[in-house]
Amino acid sequence: MQGRLAAMDGVRNIEIREYPVPEPGEGEVIMHVTMANVCGSDIHMWEGKHLFRDHVMGHEMAGVVHKLGAGVTTDYAGRPVAEGDRIVPVYYLTCQRCLACTHGLFNLCTHGSDYQGAKAETPPHFTGGFATHYVIHSNQYFYKIPDSVPDQVAAGANCGFTQMLYALDQVGPLHNRSVVVQGAGGLGLYSSAIASVMGARVVVVDSVASRLEEAKAFGARATVNMQEVPDMGDRAARIGELLDGAPELVVDVTGVPSALNESIRLCRMGGTVLELGAVSVDEDQTVTTVPGLITRKCLTIRGILRYQPWYLEKGLQFLATYADRFPFASLTDRFYPLDETQTALQKAANREVTRAIIEPNRKGSAW
Repeated sequence: MQGRLAAMDGVRNIEIREYPVPEPGEGEVIMHVTMANVCGSDIHMWEGKHLFRDHVMGHEMAGVVHKLGAGVTTDYAGRPVAEGDRIVPVYYLTCQRCLACTHGLFNLCTHGSDYQGAKAETPPHFTGGFATHYVIHSNQYFYKIPDSVPDQVAAGANCGFTQMLYALDQVGPLHNRSVVVQGAGGLGLYSSAIASVMGARVVVVDSVASRLEEAKAFGARATVNMQEVPDMGDRAARIGELLDGAPELVVDVTGVPSALNESIRLCRMGGTVLELGAVSVDEDQTVTTVPGLITRKCLTIRGILRYQPWYLEKGLQFLATYADRFPFASLTDRFYPLDETQTALQKAANREVTRAIIEPNRKGSAW
């Protein structure tokens, strides 16, 4: 049987290729991909801002079991699995042998991205979500999707949503604590929803009015528009009014380096700054701040990359529990067939759609 995939063929260029779908090896699962979201990281890769080249695009995906390899009888929560079951994989590997893994830091596995970044022509070929099929590696966690969680929502669970759930769990109980979320993209909206469920008082900051309006549907008590309040000091004052003081927790998911300086200045004494938006280590991605503010305010600044793989199960259960409370499905507003992956990435990069999703087996044009 032949399958199709969208491979990166140079900067800003996608090529649809066809390869034979392999038989699953021991411990592997062949997944029939139903939906795969276009994540911000996918856009950065497509724009040539990542080390990956000539790889199969896409990692936020959901699908159904096509074939089970020898020894696979359950998902990683111990639930029986069979062909046709809806599943979602953790998008990275856990080699269980590198320094990070042997210290329990599975989210920092040295080889976590090796599979995702493999060249498309290298067997088993189907190592990305923008494809008709996906080979779940024997060192890759996967979980069954709860019946109440649609595929397009489950696809987002394996990256941004679960990362935010894991990150917020690292700072202790949030009940009645004040939280500022910088950035109202997907990560910011997820942060607002999760923190509000945990009992936090949430204010979201962004410069796009439509995003801020959506943040209210995702649990934000109030919002601050940077276009209306352009001065950093004025924003801090406005946030202080909304929260009866400086926030105890500031979550930066903007991806803008200079936002960290504002995070530090916004946070109250003894507070915590969570940094998730900035992932580039290029020298031009620098920020100027006053280190003494960290010292004198006794701040904790914590970076979070990925999540412990078993948190995907927690994320799916959260989505199932609060499916009716937050409009998670609204975060993807445009569906594209595999043949239009190039268009989907272009539209997403230009912010012409809120969030695009690839439906690999869809016939016809986008809708």
